[in-house]
Amino acid sequence: MSKSVTPPVLKAYQALSRRPLGKFIFSRGLCLKAPYFSSIKPLISELRPAYCEVQMSKRRAVQNHIGTVHAIAMCNMAELSGGLMTDVTIPTTHRWIPKGMTVEYLKKANTNLKAIAQPEATPDWSVAQDYWVKVEVQDTAGEIVFRARIAMWVSPKKSAG
Repeated sequence: MSKSVTPPVLKAYQALSRRPLGKFIFSRGLCLKAPYFSSIKPLISELRPAYCEVQMSKRRAVQNHIGTVHAIAMCNMAELSGGLMTDVTIPTTHRWIPKGMTVEYLKKANTNLKAIAQPEATPDWSVAQDYWVKVEVQDTAGEIVFRARIAMWVSPKKSAG
């Protein structure tokens, strides 16, 4: 981050994650703000600038007809982890929105999953541009079962007035 201002989402995560059940409470609160993500019941297990880790349990609601975690559940993990990582990484003077995502399904997702989002590079924040995020989803053996590349459009916030 170019400024020392801590993003509000990161402040909340840091405050709650130190408490018992804090990561769980933060994750559920996030799902109240963005209800669509509640379908995967995520747990934000780590969040810091340039890094986000989201966990999801394999349960019936996220399984497909062959008993593996379905593609859209993994896409949700990717968008959630990529968006959170972007939110706590870009300067607080900027805003972002997902612009596009490409995905690869590499093997069957037969276990609980962990998504790790990181930036591909550190851009020049002085211009509006695509900010590329890579997300890898691993099974409990550490095997990558899914990979995503997300273009986040990052631009300076409009000034009030």
